[in-house]
Amino acid sequence: MFIGEYNHTIDAKGRLIVPAKYRDNLGERFYVTKGFDGCLFVYDMEAYKTLQEKISALPLSNKESRLLARFFVGSAQEGEYDKQGRILISAPLREHADLVKDVVLVGVGNHIEIWSKERYDAEEANIDMDDVALKLEELGLSL
Repeated sequence: MFIGEYNHTIDAKGRLIVPAKYRDNLGERFYVTKGFDGCLFVYDMEAYKTLQEKISALPLSNKESRLLARFFVGSAQEGEYDKQGRILISAPLREHADLVKDVVLVGVGNHIEIWSKERYDAEEANIDMDDVALKLEELGLSL
């Protein structure tokens, strides 16, 4: 399980240090793909395989299924670490998440989100937890 929030920087070549706690859980090979809300998602091999299998099971005749496949599978890159524990984020993925310098890595259970610090702070500032609590209750989840 991935938990916690870490602030790091990405260099001009697109290299990003992954916290040791995340590296231990990700393993040697993992996948980085586009995420919702303008961030990136990072999955370990098993979680990404499960996601990809669920997407592959969707009907090709459904336009949303095809869009979802392009979004999560078509944009994915397999990742590995260099000797300093950094990963290389491709230019298209950096562009999707507007990653230039300051980034935030957030563990959200079965995957990690990578955000530009500016975008993450803006998202956080717009959260109304009372509204979130009501929506979760509507989904049958009470805390």
